[in-house]
Amino acid sequence: MQNMRQTIQKHRVVVIGAGYTGATAAGRLARRLRDEDVSITLVNAEPDFVERVRMHQLAVGQPLRPRPFDEMFAGTGVELRLGQVTGVDVDRRTVTVTGADGPSDLEYDTLLYALGSAWNTQGVPGTTEHAHEIAGRDGALRLRDRLAALAPGSPVTVIGGGLTGVEAATELAETRPDLDVSLIARGGLGDWLSPKGARHLRKVFTGLRITAHEHTTVTAVHADRVTTTEGDIPAAVTIWTTGFAVHPIARATTLETGDTGQITVDATMRSLSHPDVYAIGDAALVTGPGDKPLRMSCASGIPTAWQAADAIAARLTDSKLPTISARYFNQCISLGRKEGLIQYVTADDRAVSAALTGRLAALYKELVCKGAAWGVANPTMGLPTRRRRVTAERARAGVATETA
Repeated sequence: MQNMRQTIQKHRVVVIGAGYTGATAAGRLARRLRDEDVSITLVNAEPDFVERVRMHQLAVGQPLRPRPFDEMFAGTGVELRLGQVTGVDVDRRTVTVTGADGPSDLEYDTLLYALGSAWNTQGVPGTTEHAHEIAGRDGALRLRDRLAALAPGSPVTVIGGGLTGVEAATELAETRPDLDVSLIARGGLGDWLSPKGARHLRKVFTGLRITAHEHTTVTAVHADRVTTTEGDIPAAVTIWTTGFAVHPIARATTLETGDTGQITVDATMRSLSHPDVYAIGDAALVTGPGDKPLRMSCASGIPTAWQAADAIAARLTDSKLPTISARYFNQCISLGRKEGLIQYVTADDRAVSAALTGRLAALYKELVCKGAAWGVANPTMGLPTRRRRVTAERARAGVATETA
């Protein structure tokens, strides 16, 4: 007589996007769950981790340390799948990945959506054709080559007075003092900062000879200038930094999304419309303190990665569901390599009077950047060593029957 035994097939977790949040979540999941119960596949277009918060440094020619994923995830059980995510079918539970051999479908039981965001042109005419972006490595490298070819005295205009714009303008002005750097801000320069923070920002701009065009709106971008509500401003190179737009794939699915295209989630980062999908980082519409949506940033994204990974692990192992409170403490701003600004904020990201400035602030920001990269490069360090078993009823629907 034949003996029958039941074998539980591995629960398939697919993580799409390996930025700060996707890579962090994949490594955290690997630490929480056992290899024999779960397969974790991390899909990304590039083989190396990109330190997005340093793209302004890359753009001005500073070398960045390579961080290959195959080294970062060696021995963790996380499998890297190189390719571009070109489609997601949440009803069939498949992800289409286009690699060197063409497109193929990857099936999942749980999807962790971390595709993040790219630059936001705001629909301004000429931006796509004539402006440069630093939201990703490819854009930063193109800008690096263009800046390297500029003659002394060439005008470079940064559009956007937020964190990315301020960091880009100061980094460029410090590295290339031979260029004529200006920044265009729709509001006042540093108007989101405390009075102390705003004064320091103006002091640094003055020292680096950066021209600030305040309360000015850009209406068009041309090859040699930008047109604004206050007239034309020369620009041999235009750098566009007016916020981020999420990847369009989510909106093309049946996932519930908000007006921004971000996936609506509950407190555990689980999709409100599809319980087998979790969204983190810039891709997720997360309500933070004061019922305000979290802004797109590394500071917001990493706690959502922790929450999603822990929630997935808890549900698969029938453990207590944890909750991680996402709140803000400060805004860390580099102003070149020698200056910095740490603006302390309330839980819902409003500036308070306290701010750290100068070289100490620059060192603080550098430590924060290194710490974030270290956390991604060492995804299983500092977590409990115990990996829990996935319960049978939580494994993939359907149990394979083998004949012994």
